[in-house]
Amino acid sequence: AKNLKISDDHAGRRLDNYLFYVYKSLPKSKIYNMIRKGEIRVNSGRIKPSRKLQLNDEIRIPPYLIDFDANELEIKIPPSRISEYWKSVVFENSDYIVFNKDPELSVHSGSSNQFGLIDIARVAHENKEIDLCHRIDKSTSGCIVLSKNKRFLRIFHDQLKNQEITKKYQAILMGQFKGNRRIETKIDSSTKEFLHKVQESSDGKDAISEFRLIESLGSFSHVEILIFTGRMHQIRVQSANLGLPIVNDKKYGDFAANKFIAKETGVNRLALHSSFIEFNNRDGVKVTYKAPLNDEFDILLHKLCLLTIQS
Repeated sequence: AKNLKISDDHAGRRLDNYLFYVYKSLPKSKIYNMIRKGEIRVNSGRIKPSRKLQLNDEIRIPPYLIDFDANELEIKIPPSRISEYWKSVVFENSDYIVFNKDPELSVHSGSSNQFGLIDIARVAHENKEIDLCHRIDKSTSGCIVLSKNKRFLRIFHDQLKNQEITKKYQAILMGQFKGNRRIETKIDSSTKEFLHKVQESSDGKDAISEFRLIESLGSFSHVEILIFTGRMHQIRVQSANLGLPIVNDKKYGDFAANKFIAKETGVNRLALHSSFIEFNNRDGVKVTYKAPLNDEFDILLHKLCLLTIQS
């Protein structure tokens, strides 16, 4: 038999919910059956599935369940992807990882990709607890925070809920943007299911951003965007509705212009990068991290100032 000791991350959870978390691929009916038969015990005693776990409780697991879910850490990820992962780690401590994500790297595995960033991180750190702290579009590069434990994940999510996290992006817009501008709109994400994109609508949720010009690039503009809300595709929709779509945006952009840009620059990545994030760590200390622009974004900055887009 094997004993699982309850850490601070899981204290207060129901026994059944904790076991569902640990043994994701085991049928729930099987877990309830083992509890009912007394094969799973807490502190050597029989218990009910609804029993709230306490710090340092010991759960006895029957021998045949040992390593049942070990395959979760054995996803076949090429060593080259692990090496690439470590090169993009901006910061790491016992609570979280700040990562500079490449464009088109999915956060989760799916039908079109065998593994995502979360899978790579869990294998690289040998830690199944690693989880995503916030959303980032697949096509967007830059700062993303991964939690290493449930306690920090709760701390981060509380800050998200209270809008206490500062996030800045850099983008290249098609057209000439002047000065600074605060954009307050409403975005409806319910249309994503059938339109495969979101849209501005009076029925939507508040979406607030501040756009600031960094540099004029002739027919293009390099801007920084501070977001106050985190709606799906917020910056992409607002830019497009200004008549200044993000370069190489395949959902909301100018498709003919994107084709021309890709041909002339050799780059077809979305020109949107999460460059800055600021939040409080577990001690309440404000911390700041920056993710450098990747090579393809720099190529766009250098080459686009030489291009002219005919309107």
